[in-house]
Amino acid sequence: MKEIAVNVGILGTGNLAVALGRVWAGAGHLVVVTGRNPENASRAAGQIGGAAQAVGPADFAAQVEVVVVAVAWEGLEEALSLVGGADGSLSGVTVIDCTNAVDYATGQLKPTSGSAGELVARVAPGAHVVKAFHLFAGASWPYAGPRDSAPVVAICGDQPEALERAGRLTEDLGARTAVVGGLASARQLEEAAGFVMRVVAAGWNPRLAVPDVDPALLNAGSATAN
Repeated sequence: MKEIAVNVGILGTGNLAVALGRVWAGAGHLVVVTGRNPENASRAAGQIGGAAQAVGPADFAAQVEVVVVAVAWEGLEEALSLVGGADGSLSGVTVIDCTNAVDYATGQLKPTSGSAGELVARVAPGAHVVKAFHLFAGASWPYAGPRDSAPVVAICGDQPEALERAGRLTEDLGARTAVVGGLASARQLEEAAGFVMRVVAAGWNPRLAVPDVDPALLNAGSATAN
């Protein structure tokens, strides 16, 4: 099935925003970027290349079908308010939250009520929020290796259409998608990011700290038991 191009808005101007935007622009999506600083937004759009463009926060929501929030935890509420999220500008829009309430140096969880994903849903009423792309650094994308070794991006959300859109954007990155539940699962996904950072801080590759489990063998065992 032919991929449908969408207007992807990126809220943020850092490394992850640029890396994701570059892949999606290359896949034929229209990418627009905004942030607090117009100069940084213009710089990020230039690094993304293609037809990517920087827009002012007030013009952002009207031009996008999918919003990707790639900002630091401390600036999350401010960024959403900047584009009118609190006033309903993102109602009905797929909003993909990439943030982590985690200290990147130590992996320690920052004090918060619930998850960053759930905070996005509260601050931007009516948005169709999906938690995704929070675990892999920007340098991970695009993946161009064998399909059976492609990264698996765990996502969660409550609206099937929003999950499907996030899945298609994941495919553009060369990755695969695992839907692990509704938005209530977002905190667990964010805690996984904290775990990974703690293992890295201890001097180890986090891949070695997670069991290698073949789901096919688990399913076969369940079938035999029944």
